[in-house]
Amino acid sequence: MKDENRLSIRLATESDAAVLYIWDENPHVMAATSNDGSKSFDANWEEELLPQQDGTQFFIAEVDGTPIGAMQIINPATEKTQYWGAVASNLRAIDIWIGEEAYIGHGYGTLMMRFAIERCFSCSDVEAILIDPLANNLRSHQFYKRLGFVFLERRQFDKDSDCFVFRLSRADWHKEANN
Repeated sequence: MKDENRLSIRLATESDAAVLYIWDENPHVMAATSNDGSKSFDANWEEELLPQQDGTQFFIAEVDGTPIGAMQIINPATEKTQYWGAVASNLRAIDIWIGEEAYIGHGYGTLMMRFAIERCFSCSDVEAILIDPLANNLRSHQFYKRLGFVFLERRQFDKDSDCFVFRLSRADWHKEANN
């Protein structure tokens, strides 16, 4: 990939809140995070970016020092909102978004996901990763399938989250990585 060496990923800090609030207002972010595209996250980013005791981690992706996107990796069994409900402790869940629209379609999302997947599976007891793109976000479904994720179910998490749940097992990731 031509731009692979330009991408860096770091843990997010409280100072990243300002850019996250800006991204929340971008139409392409709102469309990917709300079924009707009318709102984005209702996050208090200063609070969300503080170190979490539940294993949640936020990352910022940068190209040549410019923030372009964010990722969240959680243990869905222990994270504070219990968004995923009752799940096994050997799972992780990933949220990813590119906040700067000009960087979409250049392979950065793939690089970000590979980083997140490798980070999740670096913990030997993690057996699978879950993701939950909106049911109407067909482009993301294809993206995740290309990375080896398998559709599990359609699930309504709340009134704004009609999602498709995909899963990537450690075994499937090893198969994809070796192809």
